[in-house]
Amino acid sequence: MRKITLIILIVFGTIGLKAQEADTSWKISSDISLLMSQASFTNWSAGGENSLTFNGYFNFYAGYIKGRVKWETFLNLAYGQTKTGDFEFRKNEDKIDFSTSYGVRTSETSKWYYGALFNFKSQFGPGYDYPDGSDSTKIKISNFLAPAYTSIGLGMEYRPYDFMSFYLSPITARWIIVNDQDLADAGSFGVEPAYVDKNGYLVHGETHKYEFGAYFRFLFSKQLTKGITFTTKLELFSDYIVNPQNIDVNWDNMFDFTINSWLAANLGWQVVYDDDTPILLSDGTTGPRTQFRQVLGVGLTYKFSNR
Repeated sequence: MRKITLIILIVFGTIGLKAQEADTSWKISSDISLLMSQASFTNWSAGGENSLTFNGYFNFYAGYIKGRVKWETFLNLAYGQTKTGDFEFRKNEDKIDFSTSYGVRTSETSKWYYGALFNFKSQFGPGYDYPDGSDSTKIKISNFLAPAYTSIGLGMEYRPYDFMSFYLSPITARWIIVNDQDLADAGSFGVEPAYVDKNGYLVHGETHKYEFGAYFRFLFSKQLTKGITFTTKLELFSDYIVNPQNIDVNWDNMFDFTINSWLAANLGWQVVYDDDTPILLSDGTTGPRTQFRQVLGVGLTYKFSNR
């Protein structure tokens, strides 16, 4: 995991520096944050459990806008773990989100672009469910590239302001990858599960699933006041082939609070709905559910930008 992160940082850092030297039409920005929290109790009459939490974030942007041509790339990485009491460390944040889009303005003064977009999403490490709360009964429910979502599409983008864009692609191909045979055999994330054929042999589950449908993305990122920036990204996908009425939703939100050049805080939340991802509830029932995640942290940050 560390090697992958290091390689990505080196590659994109090199690309950004070279691009900046070669052409001032390139706009480059990045930030790295490490957020931590800790609580310790000894003979504390009110009670409480020791805890330790850390989260790391890396965000990178490279944009080339010149004449009627626009090429933008985003990379968002996040990873975090928390430890409470005598339990082992448990993951509380894990994200790989890469997208690059190329557009050509429909006319010299238009705010519309003909566009193509490529997107890749996954995570760094395994994730577990803890049915009774203990470490001994944990169940693996995800892993690196399990799932991974890769999509490519053609569409139109409307950009009324530099900080806001709407992208619609009625022609989008998406692949769901489950590169973990145990999870694939269980039919996780919508792939075909394993089965026993008529001769009694086990046929392993599919490790990928193809979808074709429509994709919509809304982006907004703006400094609201000095030291406060708000970023939101809403993504919707409808599969034309199977249950097009069941729309997948991914909505990311983040408030960044800059305290000084090295100290920052953030408040973020994410809402996800995926019809192919059943959620096991405490009463034993399963099915697609609205997923919600929230994070609040304070820590060190470093930012670079030529924008």
